[in-house]
Amino acid sequence: QVQLVESGGGLVQAGGSLRLSCAASGGTFNRYVMGWFRQAPGKERELVAAVSWSGGRTYYADSVKGRFTISRDNAKNTVYLQMNSLKPEDTAVYYCAADPVYFSGSLSYSADDYDYWGQGTQVTVSS
Repeated sequence: QVQLVESGGGLVQAGGSLRLSCAASGGTFNRYVMGWFRQAPGKERELVAAVSWSGGRTYYADSVKGRFTISRDNAKNTVYLQMNSLKPEDTAVYYCAADPVYFSGSLSYSADDYDYWGQGTQVTVSS
C-alpha cells in the first residue's frame, strides 16, 4: 500500500513563497505520475500541477503558471511544489496524489485517475 505524506504548508503573506513536499513509501515511486491538487472551502478539488515519471513532462493549471514549479526526486521518493508570488486565492488544502501508469511520458489530469492520496496540508495566504 502506497502512503503519501505532505509537509510544508503554513501561513504566509501575499507575495511570499512556500515549498510543499510529499514523501512516498510502500510503492514504486518512479512509476507514478505525481500530482498536486488543492481544495478551497466550498470549491471542487482541482489539479494544480502534475509531473511524469522522469520529470520530463509537467502540467500546470493556468492559475499557477509562472508561479508554481513541480519537481520530483526519485532517489528520495519525494515530489515538491515550489510556490512563489502567492496570492490569497491560493489558500486551500493541498493534496499530493499518485497514479501508477505504464508509460514514462504520461500525465494524469483528473482526480479520478489517481489511486493514492495524502492527508493534505493547509496553505493560507493572507492579504
